[in-house]
Amino acid sequence: MHTIVLLSIAAVSGVTGNNRVSATVGNSSVLVCSLKSNTTLVTWKISPKTGGFCTLGYRADQNKTDRTNCSDSVNWKFRPDQDPALEIRQVGIVHEGNYTCEVVATEGNFHRTYHLTVLVPPRLTLHCDDHGNPVCEAEAGKPPAQISWDLESNSTLREEVHDDGTVTVVSTCAAHGTNVTNTICIVSHPAGNQSKSVSCHPSKNSTWALHCVISLASVLSLLFLLAVFHLYTFCDSRTMRNQYRPRHLPPTELSGPISNSAPEQRN
Repeated sequence: MHTIVLLSIAAVSGVTGNNRVSATVGNSSVLVCSLKSNTTLVTWKISPKTGGFCTLGYRADQNKTDRTNCSDSVNWKFRPDQDPALEIRQVGIVHEGNYTCEVVATEGNFHRTYHLTVLVPPRLTLHCDDHGNPVCEAEAGKPPAQISWDLESNSTLREEVHDDGTVTVVSTCAAHGTNVTNTICIVSHPAGNQSKSVSCHPSKNSTWALHCVISLASVLSLLFLLAVFHLYTFCDSRTMRNQYRPRHLPPTELSGPISNSAPEQRN
């Protein structure tokens, strides 16, 4: 008896799937929904992350469709009495969200839920900065792109998040003032991978600054050596003077006997 009750509940409310799907911005996406025998009602319930809730419905007994708050880009792919698949034309970021298809049939109620993620491929640019370092930008991608270089060198990374949820990733490859020939920037993204190459040369300002730093370091080193030499010479000469200075004699040895008599007066 209990087994029959459980089977009846499962037949009344069946779950045919909860799926994560993705679509690239600008493309079309089709979400399928299985049509059961003797279907009486099909309803698509759409809950986007931004914007309002909308529904598409079909009643078999009246052979009638209706829609509430849905844009023209969201509609039936075919005739709902033959295939209740949903089509999203010109997918945009606003279409990201949950899509649930509910089917009412004589054999029970069924539903399938999709979580739609919209992919935005980044725009790839590659250039050399003022110091001759390659700079790779993956602009306005969703999710954020991954940037790598063919050279094994240090690189700095920064991200900028935009209001629409896209992210710009900028990576600078440290060239250390040397010529960099055909450096390849590799951008990895779920919407597709991209790569570009560039040749960078250190700028004149960078070379001049490097020469100035080297010259200044050389001058400071020379001054330091001269200061050490003069200090050593001064200390050495002072030590020699102290070594050969005569000792002081007692006052009685340096002067004769003291006479208290007054000098004779000559006539």
